[in-house]
Amino acid sequence: MTPSPPWHTEAPLHQWLITHLAVYLDRLPENIEVTVPLAEYGMDSVCALSLCGDIEDDFGIVVEPSLVWDHPTVAHLTAHLTSRGADPDRWQR
Repeated sequence: MTPSPPWHTEAPLHQWLITHLAVYLDRLPENIEVTVPLAEYGMDSVCALSLCGDIEDDFGIVVEPSLVWDHPTVAHLTAHLTSRGADPDRWQR
């Protein structure tokens, strides 16, 4: 049996990221691949800062503005945010 990709077990966070990124990148959520660098979709510093603000607001964790550049794919972001305790089931809002 093939092991599940790491983002599969963090499905709610994965979906949260995809939903927010789709808005910022002006794409359909189903067109965002988890292993494609966000820069290839047109992620820029304005989008990155907006995403960081949403993460801080929704999860109550402080993230660096370089988050998207340090963790450049949805899969990397999901793993990093999970390790920091981000849990969409317990949003701060």
